[in-house]
Amino acid sequence: MFIDSAKIYIKAGDGGDGCVSFHREKYVAAGGPDGGDGGKGGDIVFQADDNISSLINFQYKRKYIAERGKDGGSRNWTGKDGQDLIIKVARGTVVRETSSGRILADISGDEPVVICRGGKGGRGNARFATSTRQVPRFAKPGFRGDEYEVTLELKLIADVGLVGFPNVGKSTLISVVSAAKPKIANYHFTTLTPVLGVVKLDDEASFVMADIPGLIEGASEGVGLGHEFLRHVERCRLILHIVDVSGIEGRDPIEDFDAINRELESFSEELAQAEQIVAANKCDLATDEQIMRFRDYVTEQGFECYEISAASTLGTKELVKAVYERISKLPPVKKFEANPLTKEELNDKLVSKKDFTVTIEDGIYFVEAPWLWDVLRSCNMDDYSSLQYFQRVLRSSGIIDKLEKMGIKEGDTVNIFDFEFDYVE
Repeated sequence: MFIDSAKIYIKAGDGGDGCVSFHREKYVAAGGPDGGDGGKGGDIVFQADDNISSLINFQYKRKYIAERGKDGGSRNWTGKDGQDLIIKVARGTVVRETSSGRILADISGDEPVVICRGGKGGRGNARFATSTRQVPRFAKPGFRGDEYEVTLELKLIADVGLVGFPNVGKSTLISVVSAAKPKIANYHFTTLTPVLGVVKLDDEASFVMADIPGLIEGASEGVGLGHEFLRHVERCRLILHIVDVSGIEGRDPIEDFDAINRELESFSEELAQAEQIVAANKCDLATDEQIMRFRDYVTEQGFECYEISAASTLGTKELVKAVYERISKLPPVKKFEANPLTKEELNDKLVSKKDFTVTIEDGIYFVEAPWLWDVLRSCNMDDYSSLQYFQRVLRSSGIIDKLEKMGIKEGDTVNIFDFEFDYVE
């Protein structure tokens, strides 16, 4: 099964928590704090693998989470960093953030690409020791790793893309000029998946050709099979437009030619401006008048037209040579420019400290703020300085102001993640 699109959830590992510890050693009094820092969370890394040809694996596994960093230990031991999670995909896969559609990476090279970075480890209590605070009884939790819901799109990397109506001879042509062996039969939609073939002129001259499943009118709007594969034409340096000039299917070749170009333009204006060569196929079944009529029309539109018969290999060598000469003058295969999120945008994606809700049930004020869990578990409520830090967080985040607006009074109970305390003005 050929799958060229998938949605998955990816999350880098969170950083490990800092440690609260005090040095204990015989004959050493008041050894002081020695809690170590937490380790960094693992990254999410994408890498191209030429042994993978589709995205089918992502139909069965849709959640990928890297390893969390280890917590810090006593004796100033830093926790071990989490292991990176390497996700292997077919070469040519474009990674987009699902919500915004922004391109995070184009996995078309050999270099691994980091999409999500692991969170930094939290600091241990040894980091907070000062001349005035010599016994810090708190540490910092690890930072959260980046997370995305992403859409993977496979866009085949080929120099030349074959386009045209079904049954015009695209599969036959690629089987004749390359070693590819697509299924060939005399009915529509024989080709259900894109087929790649390497066309060799000699030992040093070659190019990659892609047989794109047949388009029909309305393909850019989701009609037929071709709309699913139009994305594979986007990278092609040259479009080879195959037209059945014989009209044996009962269609007008000129109307077919115009219809396919309209679909390309509807799908992408950039695609409509791409270099294009036209191949008038099945010339052995067409009359001279049919061939001349079509050739004159195409050349008037500014395109080169080659008369071929893929089944009998008539004119295929000349066509291949012309294609190679044209693409040798064109820029390299298109690579999509990544536009990753900035640090500020990533911080906004992670739950902001401004996001919280306060509800009242049976006289108890319930505060819900997912981000506050990390703060709460890092605090030692029996330690005065740690308790002060917790109070500052509640004040700076606006939670105290919200409670006061809702009419909280001294002695009323506040509940945060089942931790309850009495409000004091």
